[in-house]
Amino acid sequence: MLISTLLFTVMNTMIKYLVDFGTFQLVFFRSLGSLFFTFSFLIHQKIPLWGNQKRLLVFRGLAGVTSMILFFFSLHYMSVVAAVTLRYTSPLFVALLAIFLLKEKIKPLQWIFFIVAFIGVIMVKGFDPTVDFYGFMIILISAFFSAIVFLLISKIGKADHPVVIVHYFMLIASLVGAIGCFFVWKTPVGIEWILLLSLGVVGFFAQIFMTKALQIGPAFQIAPFKYVEVIFSVLFGLLVFQELHSFYSLIGIFLIIMGLVLNITYKSK
Repeated sequence: MLISTLLFTVMNTMIKYLVDFGTFQLVFFRSLGSLFFTFSFLIHQKIPLWGNQKRLLVFRGLAGVTSMILFFFSLHYMSVVAAVTLRYTSPLFVALLAIFLLKEKIKPLQWIFFIVAFIGVIMVKGFDPTVDFYGFMIILISAFFSAIVFLLISKIGKADHPVVIVHYFMLIASLVGAIGCFFVWKTPVGIEWILLLSLGVVGFFAQIFMTKALQIGPAFQIAPFKYVEVIFSVLFGLLVFQELHSFYSLIGIFLIIMGLVLNITYKSK
């Protein structure tokens, strides 16, 4: 899981570095590289490309690409650390959607954990100078669609191979990104080509390592390590972009992570 979080951080840092390119162009290159691997894997393993639950797979792909577009776009308005941290509020939206759509009950202690995380969100918004209201709303909507993705994947269950689910996501994202490139395109120069083409490769292996980690150990023990990505993001932001964060914004980041990790641990028990 730590390798996965490191690779996701590298990918997000590359996207931030390439932020002058159009969002759809970044989505296209991010998805196309991964699509090559998913297509090759499914062909080699002789797994049907189109899966069994096509409607749910399409909805999952559309929700996923919407979240991705908004996340990439938010990097125009805030630091990588703020974007990554605020996007991790998606479990809050999962809980709310589960209450209204799945009629699930949330334990009183879980509400306390969510309140702690929400206080952290307010602190990040209030004390991080890189986060303006427009970017804040964009990343929260991204987190909301990420929550929809979680629910759809849960609905799909084991009826379709995990790579088929990722394949649909990358295929739809590539198509959406390609359409967007017709309207906004910037020709890469030199190392920019290497960085753009590397997005999909790094993203694919980040997902593979994350999936492998969740297969090896219990999810409640492995999942909290995902939040180490925030720490990596702080370090990469400082080293690459000289991003500094106030004491209170760092406290806000800590509260978000703590609230969500405590909720994961509590649910596992």
